[in-house]
Amino acid sequence: MAFQQAQIPVQKREEFDELKSAIERVFGVGTIESLLKKLQSSNVRVRQFEKALDKKVFEAVDPVLARSGRTAKQLYAALVLSDQALMREFYLERVEKVDPEIRGRFQKVYRYY
Repeated sequence: MAFQQAQIPVQKREEFDELKSAIERVFGVGTIESLLKKLQSSNVRVRQFEKALDKKVFEAVDPVLARSGRTAKQLYAALVLSDQALMREFYLERVEKVDPEIRGRFQKVYRYY
């Protein structure tokens, strides 16, 4: 029997969707390199989601989020613990789906150490 992840319902749908959309935009074809450059210049590894929130990396890369009046960190903080866990998982899934060629160019950001 294969592993099947339990489906956890999102409680704070508005904040969750707004942050999820911002993450989808920054991992888009035209913005992924900007995101990785910003992470690199901020001395943040790509898997350090909370540190990226603290450094306002997402606002720097996504003009829609920057104009929204709320930071990614504020949206994340408004989520309940289970929603935060789902958001971290979504973010890390997006991190792993980045094209290997791009990951190779930004290997310093992708290092575990």
